[in-house]
Amino acid sequence: MTETSAATRPLRIAIVGAGPAGIYAADALMKSDADVSIDLYERMPAPFGLIRYGVAPDHPRIKGIITALHKVLDKDQVRLLGNIDYGTDITLDDLRQFYDAVIFSTGANADRALAIPGIDLDGSYGAADFVSWYDGHPDVPRSWPLEAEKVAVLGVGNVALDVARVLAKTGDELLPTEIPPNVYEGLKGNKALEVHVFGRRGPAQAKFTPLELRELDHSPTIEVIVNPEDIDYDEGSEAARRNSKQVDMVANTLEQWAIRDHGDRPHKLFLHFFESPSEVLGEDGKVVGLKTERTQLDGTGNVKGTGNFTDWDIQAVYRAVGYLSQNVTQLPFDDQAGTVPNEAGRVIADDTAVGDARFMPATYVTGWIKRGPVGLIGHTKGDANETIACLLDDAKAFAPAPKPELDAVTEFLEGKGIPFTTWAGWYRLDAHERALGEPEGRERVKVVEREDMLRASEPNKG
Repeated sequence: MTETSAATRPLRIAIVGAGPAGIYAADALMKSDADVSIDLYERMPAPFGLIRYGVAPDHPRIKGIITALHKVLDKDQVRLLGNIDYGTDITLDDLRQFYDAVIFSTGANADRALAIPGIDLDGSYGAADFVSWYDGHPDVPRSWPLEAEKVAVLGVGNVALDVARVLAKTGDELLPTEIPPNVYEGLKGNKALEVHVFGRRGPAQAKFTPLELRELDHSPTIEVIVNPEDIDYDEGSEAARRNSKQVDMVANTLEQWAIRDHGDRPHKLFLHFFESPSEVLGEDGKVVGLKTERTQLDGTGNVKGTGNFTDWDIQAVYRAVGYLSQNVTQLPFDDQAGTVPNEAGRVIADDTAVGDARFMPATYVTGWIKRGPVGLIGHTKGDANETIACLLDDAKAFAPAPKPELDAVTEFLEGKGIPFTTWAGWYRLDAHERALGEPEGRERVKVVEREDMLRASEPNKG
């Protein structure tokens, strides 16, 4: 950087994506010795990403992470600029005018594909779409078809558990949470009596966390059922249990459920293992069943097919086989991995080049867009620290932004007529949602409509 830019002003950084990954990156920057000024861009009018729009409403413990993120956004070195769609409202070329470096932390909010026959039938859904609906995302339909009495959930991770639990609970059980009125009305009419969760491998390979698994059994309306024949381990499975306390705790819980007597709770939630979905069965274009192939362990913890198939009476299928990041405008993208090619957070522009020529100048990634949608929220802290260390190592070589003044970018956005939201606006929206919940004794009621969010956040921009 030039003497004037380096010596007389803070390093100007744009972070695209104000979920946990982006906020952790801002925190890492502020905890460094560098003099920094950070703008966090967010497509939604409100911050917090998948904590607001990807965590089940009956998981307030996880939503408590917002308290820690609040402390980061309260700091003077960081601004929130919400309701701005990167690639449409502002481009990378635009950002380079105002910032010395850009970090992308856009996360993952699409469903990974599952290539089996019938997956596109009416009544077959992606878990991410359903989660967006019950979390009150403004960009999805306001209603959801909940006509099926028997439902399948494909996958054995925490998202699958969330989806299964929400499908099996009653609307009234979820009413004390922050769910908006349209979601409550939809869940109140839910006809599901049986929810079947399918995993192709065994109990020791399930990706549940112990606490989330045990929560299934806390509902007075849900009977959790595990087939004793599904409790099986090979040498690889036993090694996994010895090496991971969490794996062992999950296996122990499933074992206990498999040997207990069944109760009379009205909704049945079956956890099936060693059943690999092979086809969604349909009639007249609609889901009428699911075909699975029985699998068996091969000694290593992996499984192989047995050639024995079962047809399950199912009227709806939700695939929860992983999230997928969507490509980011003006960045290279690996469609298979769902990530931006990078090395320790530096975006790789040309894999055939050597040295600094391999990398896009002053362009970085962190979070799921960097490493794929795996791990818990806390894992993004390590991502952020690695990326920020690389950015600070590179900072002396940054070409200084032509317009680094704080007002330059807000004047640009105002000139385009973009009604962007702010951190002060989040406080107003937060107060508004809490006020909506107060008459019903609820912590908050989430506002769904984007226009209503904007009106509450930035009343002077309406």
